[in-house]
Amino acid sequence: MFSFLRKKKSAVEPAQVEPLAAPSALAAAASATNNVAASQVPETVSGGSPAETSPPQTAALARAGWLGRLRAGLRKTGSGISSVFIGAKIDEALYEELETALLLADAGVPATTHLLDDLRRRVKAARATDPAQVKALLADALADLLAPLEKPLTVGPHHPTVIMVAGVNGAGKTTSIGKLTRHLADAGARVLLAAADTFRAAAREQLAVWAGRNQVEIISQQGADPSAVAFDAVAAGRARGMDVVLVDTAGRLPTQKHLMDELAKIRRVLAKADSTAPHEALLVIDGNTGQNALAQVKAFDQAAALTGLIVTKLDGTAKGGVLCAIAREKPVPVYFIGVGEQLHDLQTFSAREFAQALLGED
Repeated sequence: MFSFLRKKKSAVEPAQVEPLAAPSALAAAASATNNVAASQVPETVSGGSPAETSPPQTAALARAGWLGRLRAGLRKTGSGISSVFIGAKIDEALYEELETALLLADAGVPATTHLLDDLRRRVKAARATDPAQVKALLADALADLLAPLEKPLTVGPHHPTVIMVAGVNGAGKTTSIGKLTRHLADAGARVLLAAADTFRAAAREQLAVWAGRNQVEIISQQGADPSAVAFDAVAAGRARGMDVVLVDTAGRLPTQKHLMDELAKIRRVLAKADSTAPHEALLVIDGNTGQNALAQVKAFDQAAALTGLIVTKLDGTAKGGVLCAIAREKPVPVYFIGVGEQLHDLQTFSAREFAQALLGED
């Protein structure tokens, strides 16, 4: 298991989110996970004793297993695009079939047009004549298109770092908060949860369950105004010396104007509690929603000024091409992607890995 955040130390707060692992283990883990700072927690075997696998090896194995599930989740898209190259000639018909496959993968017209133009240039420059070469060049084009989305979450410059999380109902918002909380706590961060979702029944109780599992504190007020809960949480986080305050907001559709206005209000109130807050505004999107996910990103960005995305449920029927559309039309960084319900199933986004999975490559 590894933590998927990059932390910085402030000149005012010289020691903020210190990792639990020893420096040597931490350094090795960082190398094993694309140089992302990591906290290593020993795995346990069924008997309860520590497993023999070293922390860096455990992180690498978890990542490899997760990549396998990501490829499996995107198999429908990968097979659809890969089939275009089987026994194909490098001609206009290939590009036309590829255009159809990318559109069916929810890449959208602007991203598809960009990818095909880029691919033509690459094929011409490389003088590629083999379909396998062209497929490899498409993987490069996809990775370059998605590269602007590859950015780590930063925790540390602000104390506490206030992270506001939004999303539509059913996207997996609260579960993602729980997973993120666990990894932050494993990295040595003191986390405070704010149950500002006072709209959905049992939302506070669900977040309280995650707080209990992760052994972190929670600010929750029955029937309170969401903005008031968020304000109190920031004040409490500062008073208690917390490193991170995670604010859970109500699930809402972009068309629910009163709830979108409420989201904007929470952001304004957080700024009153801390003039620099929120330091991160994350949107959780369901990978199965296709082009609607792009519409969500645009709408929530207007209300909350998004800084990052969490893409969930890529282990289902997700097509995945919507990330190409987001990269082309609204390049909000993708901090994490998820392909399952386990804690380690939420991992950092890699443009190259995702491009390969999208094409069904190992």
